[in-house]
Amino acid sequence: MTENDQKFEFSEFSGEFVDDEVTVILRIYRPAGTNLDWTLEVFDEEGNTTIWNDTFDTDRDAFEEFLATVQRDGIRSFLDEPVQRLH
Repeated sequence: MTENDQKFEFSEFSGEFVDDEVTVILRIYRPAGTNLDWTLEVFDEEGNTTIWNDTFDTDRDAFEEFLATVQRDGIRSFLDEPVQRLH
């Protein structure tokens, strides 16, 4: 199965997030039908991606990490680089 064929389960925490007049798309997901850890990914307004190298035990843990990053670094930190890998 190729990566394009992979089906994902998306967390209820996924979706649009707006702060300081910046909109990002938050995706928290894992392979469908599994109990694997959750992946955290953020897309900015230009389509650039920030993805965490570490996965999370729960979707809530991933969402709280996203909120902590916004609080610590600001929402505009996701606009700095075309592709970022965190942690």
